[in-house]
Amino acid sequence: MTAVSTFDGHQAVWSGRLGSLRNTVRQHVVREQLHSHLDGVTSALDVGCGQGTQAVELAARGIRVTGVDPAPELLALLAASARARGCAVETVPGSLADLERLLDGRAFDLVCAHGLLMYLPDARAALATLGGLVRAGGLVSFTVRNGDALAFRPGVRGDWPAALAAYDATTYTNELGASATAHRLADVLDWCDELGLDVEGWYGVRVLTDGVPAGAPPDPDTLAACLAAEVEAGRREPYRRFGSQLHVIARKR
Repeated sequence: MTAVSTFDGHQAVWSGRLGSLRNTVRQHVVREQLHSHLDGVTSALDVGCGQGTQAVELAARGIRVTGVDPAPELLALLAASARARGCAVETVPGSLADLERLLDGRAFDLVCAHGLLMYLPDARAALATLGGLVRAGGLVSFTVRNGDALAFRPGVRGDWPAALAAYDATTYTNELGASATAHRLADVLDWCDELGLDVEGWYGVRVLTDGVPAGAPPDPDTLAACLAAEVEAGRREPYRRFGSQLHVIARKR
């Protein structure tokens, strides 16, 4: 499939915000949500792995991890992080469209795509591709921009015109300056059912801190409590429904 990402060209801005509170929260809650589903996982593929936060965390648990990303500068960050943790991650330059050629029929216990689908022209087709790389009984872990709550961030910031415009929107320009698409939970759950993926759990990602400015750093005195509160918000009703992203973990039939 052809899958030109609208994220292309925004890697430098992304890299400059890796230490922000918003990114710290997002990476932490995705890790906590995913790691509660990892029984029996020995191999993993992370597509659009970027700087490799989740790939390195999986490798540190003893899982064989392959990370695929088109940005060499982000793969270099991944390799450096893996060395610092004393683990290894196979890095493969490429994109979703290259996977069949790059992986030569390999299948994995777990396939991840965190922060990828919102930048692709056909998220459902991309999910079908990801599902094809998972062995029977394996897991797919992916995130989408929450199309049911696009008005929440501008609303909590007091940007009323933007909040009003977001209620019926499906596309948006994110704070990296990239064009992206939001997807509604009901549609995503339908995709999973149609593609033979049984949802084991879905979570909200970055619920309580989504209104914080994009580059704001974490406060070391309050970060632990903040992360604990975000983990709870991401799994509890009704809070999880207000997450900036939705994290879905599904098992292939």
